[in-house]
Amino acid sequence: MLVHHFLEESAEKFPYKDAAVHLGGRINYLELETACNRLANYFLSAGIKPGDRIGILLESSINYIIAYFAILKAGGVVVGLNTQSAQRNYKNILGDCEVTALIVGKKNAHVVKGIYKDLPSLKLIVCDGTYDRIPKELETEFWLNIQLNGDPSRLTVSRTLENYAQIIYTSGTTGSPKGVTLSHGNLLANTESIVKYLDLQPDDRVMAILPFYYSYGNSLLLTHIYCGGCLVIDNRFAYPNVILDIMAQERVTGFSGVPSTFAILMHKSNILNYRFDHLRYITQAGGPMTPALTQKILEALPHIKIFIMYGQTEASARLSYLKPARLLEKIGSIGTAIPGVQLTVKDDKGRVCKPGEVGEIVARGENIMIGYWNQPEATKTVLHKDGLHTGDLARIDEDGYLYIVSRKSDMIKSGAHRISPKEIEEVFAEFPGLIESAVIGVPDEILGEAIIAYIVTQDGFDQKELRKHLRLNLASFKLPKDIIPVKSLPKTSSGKIKKFQMIEDYTQKEGK
Repeated sequence: MLVHHFLEESAEKFPYKDAAVHLGGRINYLELETACNRLANYFLSAGIKPGDRIGILLESSINYIIAYFAILKAGGVVVGLNTQSAQRNYKNILGDCEVTALIVGKKNAHVVKGIYKDLPSLKLIVCDGTYDRIPKELETEFWLNIQLNGDPSRLTVSRTLENYAQIIYTSGTTGSPKGVTLSHGNLLANTESIVKYLDLQPDDRVMAILPFYYSYGNSLLLTHIYCGGCLVIDNRFAYPNVILDIMAQERVTGFSGVPSTFAILMHKSNILNYRFDHLRYITQAGGPMTPALTQKILEALPHIKIFIMYGQTEASARLSYLKPARLLEKIGSIGTAIPGVQLTVKDDKGRVCKPGEVGEIVARGENIMIGYWNQPEATKTVLHKDGLHTGDLARIDEDGYLYIVSRKSDMIKSGAHRISPKEIEEVFAEFPGLIESAVIGVPDEILGEAIIAYIVTQDGFDQKELRKHLRLNLASFKLPKDIIPVKSLPKTSSGKIKKFQMIEDYTQKEGK
């Protein structure tokens, strides 16, 4: 089974059942597949070939789902893009994967004008809305025209489980975006495993607030289309009570979030005033959640199954989960391997660690990525004969349950985002009068980690202009919460910045 077959099979089994709901709009499985066929047939008529990369610059929506499966039906490779990113990131990502076509929403249509001259591979634009700002040099089609006039018949393009299905870009420790390349087989294995351990059924309805371009959000999309469930999509989590209202109205059975999601629900919503008679389970991933926050969720939702999960984009999303029945007994643990995956903890010499010893998590399974797009050396550093070396340090207890100790990299996990400090430091370095900078992540009650920057500058430095420079060149979620001028940065004898010391000093100073 290929990934687009998830939709085709569900459309045959449940043609008139809700597949997705978004802001009052609904689409059933038959309508969804027909819309996908129209777009996929258009791609073929426009010259899209199997293996071509096609970008999606749309917010999570019904149209995003249509775009996703249409690309796969046409034999293309999906490249989901963060709609809140900076123009330079779009140019870097789309240039790296040599994108052939781009599906863009009206809110982001202006982006094309600023980047297309640097993307010689880009030939085709499909615009979900007005396209008067799209350069005339590019072939452009209006989404509505395709849906009104396109061919609704199901098409067949020869693809295999080994073929690329998706590239998910995630910032690496070097600061350069890495394209995690996933095959149909990778995504199938991960989807089937998650459906199995969550026991997802056709009557399940998930509250989808996580963006679909993000690996966690992508797994929600695939698992629910696979099982014939329904995606209740809403991007307004800035107003958490609105989401709670939708959950009650739509009788959702599942809710998924990162630690900051649950911190907001526990501290900034009226969740205790709601009754969720249909809610069956919640899942949490995207970074460690504190035992204290876990306890608050248990108190607020005492009859709900809580699945604590761990994974990486390089594993198509998921590697381990903690069964709800063991949550209190093993609080703080990320559980054991998901079905179809083997996890071991190994020391620096490749030996399997004994219970209590700290080592790196190494993963094996059909869900492990093919590699990083166009980065063979980076691929070699994480994919070894014994599996994926995750870079996460952990210990295992006598019962085989894993506990994360720390990360090898200094990646910052803020909200639903993995952020490279080096990328931010490179933008700092472009500003005149700045001598040196160091960006760290510090504990934050809402975001999990907040971004803090230390800078060494020349006399007369204008921090107001620096902040303007950062806003122009960084996505909003990558902007530092605080910029702290210092005379010098703490360093080792070899000249490496001691970020661990900076994190400790900041945390002690703030009393966190």
